[in-house]
Parts: sequence; C-alpha cells; structure tokens
Amino acid sequence: MEYNTTRNHLTMQEYGRHIQKMVEYTATIEDRDVRQRNANSIVELMGLLNPQLKSIEDYKHKLWDHLFLISDFKLDVDSPYPIPTRELLQGKPEPLPYPKKHPRFNHLGKNIEIIIEKALQEENQEKRQGFANVVAYYMKLTYSNWHKELVHDDAIQNELTTITNGALEFTNKPFVKHRVDNRMMSDDYPQRSYRKGYGQRDNRQGGGRGGNRNGGNNGNRGGNRNFKKRY
Repeated sequence: MEYNTTRNHLTMQEYGRHIQKMVEYTATIEDRDVRQRNANSIVELMGLLNPQLKSIEDYKHKLWDHLFLISDFKLDVDSPYPIPTRELLQGKPEPLPYPKKHPRFNHLGKNIEIIIEKALQEENQEKRQGFANVVAYYMKLTYSNWHKELVHDDAIQNELTTITNGALEFTNKPFVKHRVDNRMMSDDYPQRSYRKGYGQRDNRQGGGRGGNRNGGNNGNRGGNRNFKKRY
C-alpha cells in the first residue's frame, strides 16, 4: 500500500493526486506528438474537474498555466498561450505607492478635500453651487454618524468657510435623518401637523357610541360599516 508519507508533494490540491500523476507520466513520454495529445486531454479533464473556472474570462489560459505549474515547469509541450516560467511565478510585485498626504480635517477624510478642490476649479456657477450643496450634505452626514446630536446648518457653513476660505456657500438646508431627531425644537424646520381623532371619524353617520336607536354597540357596527363603504 502506498502512503502519503512516501509520495511527492501535491502541487495543486484542487486537481487531486491523479491529475498530478498524469502530468508526471506525460512529461516522461518521448514522442512529442503523443505528449502533446496527452497534455491537451489533461487540460480538458482539468476543466471538467473545476467547472467554476469557466466563469472566469479566458479560463483556458489559467488551465494551461496550472498544467505547467503541476509539472514543475518541466513539461515540454506547445501551448496556445505564453508559457510561464519559475522566475515569473516567484517574482514579487512592485510595491504600491501609499499616499503621504494627511487630511486637514480627519473627521471629513481626504476625499471631501478632493471634491472641494474640484469645486473651486469649476467655472460654471451652477455646477459650483451644486458641488457646495453636495459637500454640505456630506459634512452634515459625517457629523451625524459620529455624534448623538444633530449639527446646525450655521456650524456646517462656518466649517465650510474655514476650509474654502469663504469661496463656497451652500444654498439648501441639507436634510439628514438622525436617530435622535430634535429638529422639531428648531425654528429652521417647521413642525408637521398630524390628523388627530382618527378613531372618532364618521361617528356622526353611523351613529358613534350610542348614536343609533339600537344602542351603542349597534351604533359602532353601523359606523364601521359606513367607514368601509366610503374607504
């Protein structure tokens, strides 16, 4: 019996031991035509064993790269794609340049400063005003996310004036839904009036409680019946 301790390293576990044995056997075939046909068959079998790769663009290229990887880059066959090398596999990517600039206002972030710079460069006054309104809404939204009370519009305007040196002013009052809504206490937002006495509607026509000659209960039933007919 053959144990795993006596076997060589399994390069790609998703294809299994049998695929690796097929690749190792194909690398030992001396006839190039037969070796090429076996390699093509192995690639087709690898695609059947991993059908999820078909959702990837140009998945055939990936299968051929895996074939050479399993063979430890020793398989001498023709490929419809560029043959990978060990140096290309072990090569390290170039480090990504990280931004070295820090935002002046950490609670707003760097993106809002980029938007403000674009707004200051805009010559169209209508678009410039739209930029200012969007910036004011975002500033109020970030303040609402980090604080428990709703910030006043004057505070947003003062901070926007400080950032832009008075170059931008928003014209609309940004509405931000807050979990603690205390706008009813402010003069900037009018109070909404709600209809009261919804349960007492139509008592005159069905006779509300005791409004019918048959008694209070019949009067309620009559009122409900008229209410359903009307609505």
